[in-house]
Amino acid sequence: MTRYLDVTDLSRLVNTKGLGNCLSEMAEYIREDYLRWHDFEKCPRLANHSPDGVIELMPVSDANLYAFKYVNGHPKNTQRGMLTVMAFGALGDVDTGAPVLLSEMTLTTAIRTAATSALAARYLARPDSRSMALIGNGSQSEFQALAFHALLGIDEIRLYDLDPQATAKLAANLAAYPAIRVVRTDSVAEAVRGADIVTTVTADKAYATILTPEMIEPGMHLNAVGGDCPGKTELHRDIVERARVIVEYEPQSRIEGEIQQMPADSPTTEFWQVVNGQAAGRENDAQVTLFDSVGFALEDYSALRYVLDVAKVLEIGHEINLVPDLKDPKDLFALLQPPVADLQKKRA
Repeated sequence: MTRYLDVTDLSRLVNTKGLGNCLSEMAEYIREDYLRWHDFEKCPRLANHSPDGVIELMPVSDANLYAFKYVNGHPKNTQRGMLTVMAFGALGDVDTGAPVLLSEMTLTTAIRTAATSALAARYLARPDSRSMALIGNGSQSEFQALAFHALLGIDEIRLYDLDPQATAKLAANLAAYPAIRVVRTDSVAEAVRGADIVTTVTADKAYATILTPEMIEPGMHLNAVGGDCPGKTELHRDIVERARVIVEYEPQSRIEGEIQQMPADSPTTEFWQVVNGQAAGRENDAQVTLFDSVGFALEDYSALRYVLDVAKVLEIGHEINLVPDLKDPKDLFALLQPPVADLQKKRA
């Protein structure tokens, strides 16, 4: 049997645990898995591009579990009343190949992306960081704001989006958290000025320059989340050249991240090296650090592992017959045969 969690189940799980707890606990699952980086069989995600978006498969496995996520990115979807990003994922038992979990991953991905961002900032941002500029106020923005508040104590969030309605939506949702001071701004430059951390999480599939060099101040930590496919960036190349760049998985980030703008031999450090203590995160208080985040399958593995563990404890979701359970494992055709009782009725 396979445990199945739909959107309603996942929402119930998060509301029961509390979003802050989910963010903190999932971040710890992610940290634990980055600590055992070499246990995983990894590859860049598989992407099928179209003029309006991309559909991707993200696989990874260790000796026990195989994980994959199906995810899209279609910026124009909002014009149709649809989400830009939608996802589902699965966990399978490596020894048998049997699926053990099938779950929604749209909400889960938002949580894991924010948890990863805040986890990386623990290693890369200055310890006294208290303010963050949040550029791009769409569906990921609340999760980013609350993750940085929960994990780093960020208490001032400065908002900017080209769409004023998106900013109004974010401000209204954050109003439920009085410990966070929300500041609306009229430009990227105004939002960034004086911020300890800058998070960019925009959706357009374009070579964009959301941040330009004159906006960057000594000691800033940049959390670049939106650039996550070929032909999509958020930072001016000069910023990337000057910053200390940390990536999740270099073979994938060279294709999709901010470093796609850079020569193939430009220096980068993978996040697992920082978590393991093999490389420094921030080297001094004046250094500009950049987490060039594109989202990596290992984080989905961690997120699905977390969701499965919590769902079992809270008894959320239900068991489904996703694959056959046969008396004779060599007789798949038996599934198509009518039950004996039905045959007897027909004969009668």
